[in-house]
Amino acid sequence: MKVTGFPSNPGPAAWDAILPTRARFGALEAEETSDWLVIGAGFAGLAAARRLSQLAPGDKVTVLDALRVGEGPAGRNTGFMIDLPHDLASSDYGGDVSADKSIIARNRAAIAFAQDMVDVLGVPREAFQKVGKINGAASAKGIQHNAEYAAHLTQLGEPSEGLDARQMQDITGSTYYNGGLFTPGTVMLQPALFVRSVAHKLRSNRVRIYEQSKVVGLERANGLWHARCERGVVKAPKVILAVNGHAQSFGHFKRRLVHVYTYGSMSKAFPTERLTGKENWGLTPADPLGSTVRRISDARGSRVIVRNRFTYEPNMTVNPAKLDRVWRTHDASFKVRFPELDGLEVEHRWGGHLCLSLNNVPAFGEIDEGLFSACCQNGLGTVQGTLGGMMAAELATGHHSDMLAQMQTLDTPKRLPPEPIATFGARVRLMWGERQAGVEL
Repeated sequence: MKVTGFPSNPGPAAWDAILPTRARFGALEAEETSDWLVIGAGFAGLAAARRLSQLAPGDKVTVLDALRVGEGPAGRNTGFMIDLPHDLASSDYGGDVSADKSIIARNRAAIAFAQDMVDVLGVPREAFQKVGKINGAASAKGIQHNAEYAAHLTQLGEPSEGLDARQMQDITGSTYYNGGLFTPGTVMLQPALFVRSVAHKLRSNRVRIYEQSKVVGLERANGLWHARCERGVVKAPKVILAVNGHAQSFGHFKRRLVHVYTYGSMSKAFPTERLTGKENWGLTPADPLGSTVRRISDARGSRVIVRNRFTYEPNMTVNPAKLDRVWRTHDASFKVRFPELDGLEVEHRWGGHLCLSLNNVPAFGEIDEGLFSACCQNGLGTVQGTLGGMMAAELATGHHSDMLAQMQTLDTPKRLPPEPIATFGARVRLMWGERQAGVEL
């Protein structure tokens, strides 16, 4: 089967771009046979490789990535590994209490697995910091959303702390926010540093990682899957597909995946003292379609990151004219929040591909003989990707766990409406949601 298309990746992966250069893994340039093949070296793929190395310690694992490790979607998010419910399609991130408790348990299992990788593999601490996050509110409606979410968290037995405008200014250095809601369980990542470090630490004579090795064909013959790249082939009896929405290009989950892009801008480094407030913090918007904002600082100074705007792109490509409109929105979001940084240039702008399902479930399970999916992460690639990868490895090896049993009870992604209804409906929903977000954007 020929793999059709490949998601576009507008702009640089900023988190990777600001790191020092590193040794390349190298591309696949020969034919080899492996016990396991993992396609994708992001959060899902590396979690799968790590779990396979634990459950089948004598087996050979091969990981292929189409780009350089850290340059794909893993280096294009804003680095929030969130333990609590975070449904982007809801008004306040929450849902049914019973379902949300299960989501929290799964998210925390993924965070614990990532924490173990940090501890055991020696991932740098600056790549993984459990410091919590804030839901920032700039409007009365945002304050109300936070109040409703706090009440929902109380029902779930989860702690949260309300913040007033002064406290928000003390943290962010900005007078833009009227209030906030702090929750302690979120891990803040330097996402490219995390995946790059995990990949380097996993690599051994049993775990081989190849980058810039796009899979252009995948077929099964004589009991083995054959993954064809441009300059080599990997043959393996079992394959884990860890490519998020790109699974559709492999012929799976057709008409069941929603392809959305979101966008980020990162400032140049500036002297830390130029902006008051704390030097490192992360803020998600009270309205899910508002602006996510982070400040990061190190010995070279501080940077501010803004992520907002969502566009529906069923062909997994973005029109350049659309990018220009997005960048103008980012510039306005920077300026209104941080007028004291007026004149500070943006160094990196980028887009990242998200995959959602209409019923907010993953594309998970055995989808063909010996072919397992850890895809469709519903906008939470850091935590749900990690969970999907580790669970796919357990399923593929026949390992039984309560968490895997829970994953197997989830529905499959719901079928999309026919075209052009699907595209029209998705784009109207996003435009309306962003308009309703108002000043939260």
